[in-house]
Amino acid sequence: MGKHDTQEHKDGYTGPHRFAMDGWISAAPFERHLHMEIVSARDGKATLKMPFLLDLAQGAGIMHGGAVLSLADTAVVMAIKSLLPPGTHFGTTSVEAEFLYPVKQGVVTAEAQVVDREDRTIRGRATVFNEEGRPVLEFRSTFRIARDSAIRDVTFTEP
Repeated sequence: MGKHDTQEHKDGYTGPHRFAMDGWISAAPFERHLHMEIVSARDGKATLKMPFLLDLAQGAGIMHGGAVLSLADTAVVMAIKSLLPPGTHFGTTSVEAEFLYPVKQGVVTAEAQVVDREDRTIRGRATVFNEEGRPVLEFRSTFRIARDSAIRDVTFTEP
């Protein structure tokens, strides 16, 4: 086996997969892997939190930019989901991010909102703050609702 080959790859864990989500506005497997918590999501706004764990550090010991970016993206997704019917298929088509300050410890919080919707295009923005309330990331993104807007092969269960 090569450096990145694992028994899991050989056993078929690479997908495709069918799975159930706890609800329309809930953390997906990747988001749970990063320990994201949805604090609120309603009326086109969302707040999410995520702890800085050692597994999320990059080589210099600060939080990996991809993890911070994922939190911002997911926060905008939850803000969008708060406006769309459950099961609507949409995805990120572009992002723009400005990293403002490194995260060295604690819990980061993303505050997101939908800023524009035109036909099937939705734009959002988020700011991620460190636990002292200092902005660490400014994030802008564009999403597109699919023509065939129903998500397939995923079950949504509501509490």
